Amino acid sequence: MEIDTKLYRSVMGLFATGVTVISYVVEGKPAGMTANAFMSVSMEPPLVLISVRKQSRFNDIVKVGVPYGVNFLAESQQPISAHFGGRWDETLQIPFVEKSGTPLIDGSLAHIVARTTAVHEAGDHLLYVGEIEYLQLGEQRKPLVFFSGKYKQVDAHAPAFGWAVNNDCW
Repeated sequence: MEIDTKLYRSVMGLFATGVTVISYVVEGKPAGMTANAFMSVSMEPPLVLISVRKQSRFNDIVKVGVPYGVNFLAESQQPISAHFGGRWDETLQIPFVEKSGTPLIDGSLAHIVARTTAVHEAGDHLLYVGEIEYLQLGEQRKPLVFFSGKYKQVDAHAPAFGWAVNNDCW
């Protein structure tokens, strides 16, 4: 059975996702790309996965052994998502901070630094599995959510375990 690409895109758009910026270093400078194809893979060891288009310059830079950052964006960071999603805004000041040589976006809901352990080909994308080396919770705010091709607002509550500002792990 052949799948209609328009229908496929419409169906996949009905799965609400958080929005992340995947950050990395290019020629000594911070770079990033917006991604909503992110997921937790394993608790032991702690692994995450991102899905990256094959045409992305990320693939030329990040190989097995190279770390990348995952920045969970807050609703107020929509301009940052748009910027790294291809709508460049030269006037936008990106508040990068650095952890262990990996750029992260200050003010995000959470930060992860993961070291690439495997890269798998999957159609027109590459799947990057990374082992978490660093985690940090940020200030509690509403998350940036993507649903049906648009940013949406949600009523978010603090996690049941409580929220820690600048709570570093590892």
